Amino acid sequence: MLSGLGKGGVTSSILKILSFYNCRALPIKFDGYLNYDCGTMNPYRHGEVFVLDDKSEVDMDFGMYERFSNTDLTGKLSITGGKLFSRVIAKERRGDYLGEDVQIIPHLTNEILDTIKRIAKSERPDVLVIEVGGTVGDIENSYFIEAMRQLSLNDDVVFINLTYVPKIDVVGEQKTKPAQIGVRSLMQLGIRPSFILCRSEEPLGEKAREKIALYSSIRKERVIDDSDRGTVYHLPAHLIEQGFDRLLVGDLGLGGRRLDRRKLAKWKGLVDSISSPKKAVNIAIVGKYTDLKDSYVSVKEALVHAAAKSRVNLRINWVESTAVEGSSTSALEGADGILVPGGFGSRGIEGMVNAARFARVRGIPYLGICLGMQVMVIEYARDVCGLKGANSSEFDSKTRHNVIDIMETQRDLKEKGGSMRLGAWTAKLRKGTHAYSAYRRAAISERHRHRYEVNNRYRNALERNGMVISGTTPDNHIVEIVEWSDGFGIGTQAHPELKSRLERPAPLFVEFVKHASERAPS
Repeated sequence: MLSGLGKGGVTSSILKILSFYNCRALPIKFDGYLNYDCGTMNPYRHGEVFVLDDKSEVDMDFGMYERFSNTDLTGKLSITGGKLFSRVIAKERRGDYLGEDVQIIPHLTNEILDTIKRIAKSERPDVLVIEVGGTVGDIENSYFIEAMRQLSLNDDVVFINLTYVPKIDVVGEQKTKPAQIGVRSLMQLGIRPSFILCRSEEPLGEKAREKIALYSSIRKERVIDDSDRGTVYHLPAHLIEQGFDRLLVGDLGLGGRRLDRRKLAKWKGLVDSISSPKKAVNIAIVGKYTDLKDSYVSVKEALVHAAAKSRVNLRINWVESTAVEGSSTSALEGADGILVPGGFGSRGIEGMVNAARFARVRGIPYLGICLGMQVMVIEYARDVCGLKGANSSEFDSKTRHNVIDIMETQRDLKEKGGSMRLGAWTAKLRKGTHAYSAYRRAAISERHRHRYEVNNRYRNALERNGMVISGTTPDNHIVEIVEWSDGFGIGTQAHPELKSRLERPAPLFVEFVKHASERAPS
């Protein structure tokens, strides 16, 4: 195992493969950090925070699980070191361990095993697919790996090791030493993998496969190629082509099940639609964290899904918002559509405002998500409504026109973690709008993650000057979606990217890409 190597993609592909065998599989993800959840983490360090319907803020791998399995997951499937230690300490304080020295083994490892068994009992899946975050040898995940060893003593467990096989240009061959050392480290911990998946830039060579098999004490057909495929959605079919699926279901005692080739063919057709488009569409994503693309992975994937549905060739131009502050907008030239995603803090905000203005004035399709919707409102208030200096109170506490303001329910909160407006919320849509055209229904549910909202004191001024409020909460109190009356410009307080899947693209992204495609040259 190696952090950042692609365990989420492999886990998701296994979930997809098992679905082709009509098995109900659920993922569990362990992350060793002592944060209770991902909510307070810096996106530069950990990638995006993924939000579930039940308000859980979880690791970004859950986004990949949902995109592959086309299933809504829950926060109880996310196990962090912070949650585990909190539970053990709480039990110790209650006296549950009275008279005992509380230790990593057995108390912490028992807590892990009990958690897994509770999930298995309540959810009753055919298979649990458990992803262990981090790298073999890390202190952070050592106790979890020990718990997995203990789990295998009494339950049917198949261990899969993901390793890296680099190719050294000077030597000109793939080197297997990292894989050998990784497997040896696992064996020293009492775990013998049944499969070794080899991550590499080029297809795994036969010589490297044989050497890894020899040193790992497994048969050669259980050393599986996981080389770059262009898109991660190719991986399930690629693993099946190598016979991985038949060996896996056999090891799991599911050998009586048969591969549903219709499901596989349907998935392959969707994946092919990503790589066989006809027309190029250029989308500029103007964000605050573009140096680390994982900060916006769900946004990128939602665009991929929408582009596949529209059969266009998606080209993304990542634009750091600070680069388009002032009069410098050259990075936006040539864009067929402009997307401003979510974020926090004042850095780069004026660049985002400029991007919204650039799109509105030039008639370029625009999609604003969360913060991207808020800067769309700020720009419109300043330039169309004539509210000089309009801003969000998040960025300027002294602004005369706080068209974006903190929500009443957020004003007196003392704790930051898990306290935002989170999870799935219902919105009602206004007929005859782009939002209604995209969703084709009067009520929708999308996931949220924010503390600030459109200030209701300015709703009349915005609407009077032509901004369309096309979506609100059912009680009409919170503005959920706004639009320009001319051209395609739409902003949503929600994060529709979080529910987008290849099999079910996010409606607003589909509508946005469609309008961008119409603008793009043939």
